[in-house]
Amino acid sequence: MTVGIDMGRTSGGQAGILDLEELLATRLLVQGNSGSGKSHLLRRLMEQSAPWVQQAVIDPEGDFVTLADRFGHLVIDAAEHSEAALQRAADRVRAHRVSVVLNLEGLDADGQMRHAAAFLGGLFDAERDHWSPMLVVVDEAQLFAPAAAGEVSDEARRASLGAMANLMSRGRKRGLAGIIATQRLAKLAKNVAAEASNFLMGRTFLDIDMARAADLLGIERRQAEMFRDLPRGSFVALGPALSRRPVTIQIGVVETTSRGTTPSLIPLPRTVPEDAKELILAAAAEPDPVLRPPPRRPAPAPAPDILAQLAQARPAMPAPRAEPEPSAEERAARKRKLEEILRQVLAEPEAAFRNTSVLYQDFLVRLRIHAVPGKPPEIPAFRRMLAVARAGISAEAAEGEAWQRIEARAHALPEDVQGVYLLIARAALEGAPCPSDDTIAQAYGTRSAGRARRVLAYMEEQGAIVCRTDGQGRRIIALVELGHETGAG
Repeated sequence: MTVGIDMGRTSGGQAGILDLEELLATRLLVQGNSGSGKSHLLRRLMEQSAPWVQQAVIDPEGDFVTLADRFGHLVIDAAEHSEAALQRAADRVRAHRVSVVLNLEGLDADGQMRHAAAFLGGLFDAERDHWSPMLVVVDEAQLFAPAAAGEVSDEARRASLGAMANLMSRGRKRGLAGIIATQRLAKLAKNVAAEASNFLMGRTFLDIDMARAADLLGIERRQAEMFRDLPRGSFVALGPALSRRPVTIQIGVVETTSRGTTPSLIPLPRTVPEDAKELILAAAAEPDPVLRPPPRRPAPAPAPDILAQLAQARPAMPAPRAEPEPSAEERAARKRKLEEILRQVLAEPEAAFRNTSVLYQDFLVRLRIHAVPGKPPEIPAFRRMLAVARAGISAEAAEGEAWQRIEARAHALPEDVQGVYLLIARAALEGAPCPSDDTIAQAYGTRSAGRARRVLAYMEEQGAIVCRTDGQGRRIIALVELGHETGAG
C-alpha cells in the first residue's frame, strides 16, 4: 500500500506528493541557505507522516520540541544524560516504537557530536526484532558530518561522522530512513550526502553550492542560477519518492511552530540624549567594584530516569473501556480476517522481495483501514504468519499435529530460512513434487537460483533435510525425523 505525504503545491498548481514507503528505502537530502525554509519543510514532513511512521529528530537548536504537544513525541534533553544513557534510551525507543526529539541545545559542538553519535549508534545497533520502519531526521547535518576537521576533537568527529555514515549507507536494512538537512553542501561530508536518492534544494547563493546542487539534480550548471531566485519555502524536488524530473514545490503550512523567531524591524525607543547619557555613562563613572569570584551554582538535581520516561511515554489517551472476552466464533473470524489481509499484502507486486519490516508496516496500515478489532500481532508472530502464508498451507492442515511438529522443527532454524523449510515441508506433507529452484528463491526473498541451492545445502548441513535424486535426475527432499518427503521434481 502506498502512503502519499502532501508537501505542498508544485509550480503547476498540483499537489506535491512524497511517497512515504519509497522514502523509507531511498533517504532524503534537504539543502538551502539560512532562511530558505528548511526547518519549515522538515516540520511539514514530520507532521504529515507522524500518524504513519515512527520518528526520531536530532535537533541541535531545540526547534522541534513543540512536536511533543501536538503529536506526542518524547523530548530527551541530551544535556541531562550521559552518552551511555542515551545509547540505552535509543534501544528502548526502537523496542517501544516511541517517536522522540533529541534536544542538543545547551551543549557545545563537541558535546553535541558525542551525544548525537551515541544516540544514533543505539538506534543502529538495536535488536533485529525491533527493526521497524523509522524516519531519522538530522537538522544542520553539516555539524555532525563535517567535510573537514574543525575545532572539535578528532575522537568526537570520527564518532559522529561514523554514526551518520552508518545511518545513510547501512540504515535501510535496519528500517532507518535518514533525512538530513544542511545549509551548505560544501560543508557536508560527501560520503554522507551521496547516499541520498531524493533531493529538495532550496535557495542558494554561493557558486560552489549551486554547482554541487546542479550535479546532484542532474541539470546543467548554467541552469544553477535558478537556485538564487527561489522564494522562501520553495524547493526543487527530484527523486523516486518525489518526482522523476526536477519540479519546484512550495511547501504547505504547518500545525506547530518553532521556538525560534524570524528577525523583524522594531522602532527604536525615543530617548532624549541627556537621558541616554545618564543611562549609559552613569554606571561607567562609578568606581570599579572589587572583583569577586562568580557565585558557585548549586549542583544540578539528579537527572530523571530516561528509561522510565520512555517506558511511560505515550500520548495522553482516555482510559480504555473494559471489553468483553471475544467468543470462539469471534476469534476464528478475526483469525480469518488477519489471514485474508496478509494474503492481500503478499499479492502486491514485488512483495516476495520486500523487507519483512516493510511488509509488517503495510499489514498494520491495512488492519487500521479494515478496522480489525483487537491488538495487532507483534512482529515475531507476524514473521511466523508470513512463513506459513508463503508456504501455502491450508488453514485446516495448519491445525493438524503433523504441521505442528513441522513448525516446531522450523523454529530451530534461522528466521530467514524458516519460510523455505515450511515451503518444502508443505510439499512433503502433501506428497507434491519438490519445489523448483526459482520457487525456493522467491520464498527466500531473492531471484538467484544459485542462492536457493546454497540455502538447501545449508539446511542439509544443519540436519533438517536430506536431498537425493531419482533415476531421472529429479530432486527429492526428505524431512529428517518427521517421516515425510516430497515427490520427484
